[in-house]
Amino acid sequence: MKRRSPHRPARLAHPAPPLMRAALLLLTLLALLGVVRPARADRIGDLCEVVGVRDNQLLGYGIVTGLNGTGDDASAPFATQSLLALMRRLGVQIDPVQLRLKNVAAVLVTTNIPPFSRQGTHLDVTVSSVGNARSLQGGVLVQTLMMGSDLHVYAVAQGPLVLGGFEAKGGGSSVKSNITTTARVPNGALVEKEIPTTFAKDDVILLALRRANFATAARIVEAVDKELGPGSATAADSGAVRVKLPPGLKGLPVQALAKLEQIDVVPVNAARVVINERTGTIVAGGDVRLMPVAIAQGGITIVIKETPVVSQPAPFSKGTTVVTPQTDIQHFEGNDKAPTLTYLDAAASLADVAHALSTLGVTPRELASILQALKSAGALSAEIVMQ
Repeated sequence: MKRRSPHRPARLAHPAPPLMRAALLLLTLLALLGVVRPARADRIGDLCEVVGVRDNQLLGYGIVTGLNGTGDDASAPFATQSLLALMRRLGVQIDPVQLRLKNVAAVLVTTNIPPFSRQGTHLDVTVSSVGNARSLQGGVLVQTLMMGSDLHVYAVAQGPLVLGGFEAKGGGSSVKSNITTTARVPNGALVEKEIPTTFAKDDVILLALRRANFATAARIVEAVDKELGPGSATAADSGAVRVKLPPGLKGLPVQALAKLEQIDVVPVNAARVVINERTGTIVAGGDVRLMPVAIAQGGITIVIKETPVVSQPAPFSKGTTVVTPQTDIQHFEGNDKAPTLTYLDAAASLADVAHALSTLGVTPRELASILQALKSAGALSAEIVMQ
């Protein structure tokens, strides 16, 4: 009986089980048929937006009532004048001289109305004080007209406010958490007028890339032509792709968009390094590459010590005591524990770049300066974005 050498790997006595071979064959067929999504592929619906399908901003001015003495005072007459106008519309006459209210605050109301919103759709609104109210806690927003940029009313907002903070005061102490002059009214607005939306004019749909890129636009055109037929898509520029509906989908823009959004495309991510100097955060992404380079990282540390020296006059003299500062300045250059010149090999992937830069042993703020210097020297193939 022959004994197998311990240094020689054991061979499989039998081929792969039939079940495993069938599973591999099934995965291969699904990948060929397009059922399995390719690696790193994104849907066109995630990469693009349909031109014409967009939100619209609404703005309104109103008043908040029911505040516990934390509303606007006499120095901010917005709320008082608005309340007087409201009471007159309701048929109540009030003498403005006798009106002294602190439970009312003037506010601005904002919201976004999504596309295809029908009458009766509920929207969340944000309420913010425009006077000197201390808090909107416990307030109720009175019916407020929400207008668009064309000054037409598209929604009406009303309801109790929900704050993300609180304020309490008693005796000689008080406590406050977060902002109390901004609040939200969940489902507080009702859509009264629909905004017409046109996104398929003459059976042509325009797709706008969320991040403009010529290579990504070309890949979208190729994927759409493969799905809908040759000549269906045309790249207008790096940020837009024009899609012409095929004969089978003409007059059916909703079905066409539903089909377009599910098409998979592998986007081209730009090589970019984002540096936030305030927080010392560095984020790198995309195809970042590093050329061979030598880096000298070292600083000069200056230590200043100041020691007061007291000079006393001689006994029985008419002199005065004088304090003279004695300054000692020392400086240290470089770091004795690490070499002053570091050589970095070429790095072809982001993981290699991260490993190469980690060998420097520097802080994030020093690394930010090194990355900028590498970009200036042409050794870093990436875009530097400063925040």
